[in-house]
Amino acid sequence: MEAYTSFASVYDTFMDNVPYEEWGRYIHELLCRFGVKEGIVLDLGCGTGSMTEMLAGFGYDMIGVDNSEDMLEIAMEKRMESGHDILYLLQDMREFELYGTVRAVVSVCDSVNYITDPEELKEVFRLVNNYLDPGGIFLFDFNTEYKYREVLADNTFAEDRGECSFIWDNYYYEDEKINEYDLTLFICETAKKGMASESTESDAESDADPEEDCGGGQLCRKYRETHYQRGYTLDEMKELLREAGLVFLEAHDMDIKEEACGTSERICVIARECGKQKE
Repeated sequence: MEAYTSFASVYDTFMDNVPYEEWGRYIHELLCRFGVKEGIVLDLGCGTGSMTEMLAGFGYDMIGVDNSEDMLEIAMEKRMESGHDILYLLQDMREFELYGTVRAVVSVCDSVNYITDPEELKEVFRLVNNYLDPGGIFLFDFNTEYKYREVLADNTFAEDRGECSFIWDNYYYEDEKINEYDLTLFICETAKKGMASESTESDAESDADPEEDCGGGQLCRKYRETHYQRGYTLDEMKELLREAGLVFLEAHDMDIKEEACGTSERICVIARECGKQKE
């Protein structure tokens, strides 16, 4: 399970192409369609809290869980700016604990793909089922095996945003269904201000090189992180949900908002709690 370290400080910069507002409205519409129009909602793997903030804006009482202290520090800064009453918990989703049940659990931006052991992912789903209200809704998205194999594959990606840039070397090991991406980050001092110190409690490999002069007297530091995700198929997800006690309801292609198919790159899954008796 990866915890973002040096990447946390520039995560939102490089994720500005993610349609959070569109996804937030879509998730809200789905939650409402399945009867969750208010109440407590857990954002599992909340990261810097972008989706948590959006759902709080729709009136939900939000809880955010993430195992990266650096990401949560940024989420709490957003909470101070918005004034939303959000509870953030530093926990590993494989063993998260809540004080009570919630109306719904959401998990977006392929957080579940970081659970590379299917048995551990089943335990996450079991915990979700345990902490959902009777008939509560679980909504999550995941990157498909197709995306890792056919789209990301063994490619290199790079972006330069002025104050920060990255090189992403991607490798997909088809037999193991493991996707590895090696990030080399260049973060200038102005972008690095306020950045939390790197966490040592992480499965991610992260190294920092000495500062370098990027020109104009501006200093940058180079960081390296390695992350691992697992490619899952929709059938595998359905089976893990079933074994965890949840009832599968629907699956949508997150890009076209239609029924998921074999070439879907990101799939949104909706499942329902099963096993508790309503009072």
